[in-house]
Amino acid sequence: MIGVTSPFPTLSVLDLVPVRTNQETSAAIDATRSLVRAADRLGYHRYWVAEHHNMPAVAATNPPVLISMLAAITERIRLGSGGVMLPNHAPLVVAEQFALLEAAYPGRIDLGIGRAPGTDPVTSFALRHGAGGVDDEAVGRFPEYVENVIAMMDQAGVGISVAGRTHELKATPRAASRPQTWLLGSSDYSARLAAEKGLPYVFAHHFAGRGTAEAIELYRRTFRPSDISSEPRTFLTVNASVAEDADLAARLALPQMHMMTLLRTGQPLTSQLLIEEAEEALSSLDTSMIDSMRKSWVIGDPEGARKQIAELAATYGVDEVMVNPVGGAFADTPLDEVPSRVDTLELLVR
Repeated sequence: MIGVTSPFPTLSVLDLVPVRTNQETSAAIDATRSLVRAADRLGYHRYWVAEHHNMPAVAATNPPVLISMLAAITERIRLGSGGVMLPNHAPLVVAEQFALLEAAYPGRIDLGIGRAPGTDPVTSFALRHGAGGVDDEAVGRFPEYVENVIAMMDQAGVGISVAGRTHELKATPRAASRPQTWLLGSSDYSARLAAEKGLPYVFAHHFAGRGTAEAIELYRRTFRPSDISSEPRTFLTVNASVAEDADLAARLALPQMHMMTLLRTGQPLTSQLLIEEAEEALSSLDTSMIDSMRKSWVIGDPEGARKQIAELAATYGVDEVMVNPVGGAFADTPLDEVPSRVDTLELLVR
């Protein structure tokens, strides 16, 4: 069972629902269904889905919809958002969605909240127009939005003053519990805000790869206890590719490395390449960025990968690590399956 053998941390899963060059969205979702079933069966603690928009390689556009589908086919694993990009949405809508999820699956729902757009500027404008105002206003009101979402999910709700009268506003009529709320970030902004409001905090180590120690230390040092959390609670995310052979694990990671290279160099994004396609595409790109990514990712055979995760947890003083299983697919891989990603989960807890 995960987390029993000290000091190995509790393991969780992050999923972006990747879409390969030979897949349709429906097949990518079917593949995610197989991955969450594996995570549930293997004893992983939580399973979070991301929010990204208008990206050819990512089908995770709507966390609450995905969470509802995945909760319905699992038994015990916690389901959540990693995260909902709150400036994209009206706070009441987010509160209603997650209050309903918590009512349907009590004790199993996490609301991870982020501030980043999760998309390009044009799509960001389309999302935020009418759901909090233009970009600067929506981002500027992020702390207020976080407070509103949490309060509206509470049994007591909030009071809204309109025309001299106070009106009761609740996300759901009779809440018996509310989801666990986490703030997500890849810089010190969310670390500082989470500490100020006494909220649990997650650092996106899988995306940033640096600044992790500084953000977590800032969060712990400045944390103020609240009715949500009496002490700092934090973990981090990491990209992982695990196979029986370390060289195979490195090959399986290439499609995700190709996508991250395009993203960081401002090149047009594509669907996630197959492994054979990624090997050819990366041969013409700057390898220094790939080498840098390898240093912050978990890539290797089961023993080596477990050692890397244990060292990562010890370095940052966390007892939970959320892995983003990034293994790609070969040309002959069934379209509705993700065997390399399932293998990563299985081999880490074998």
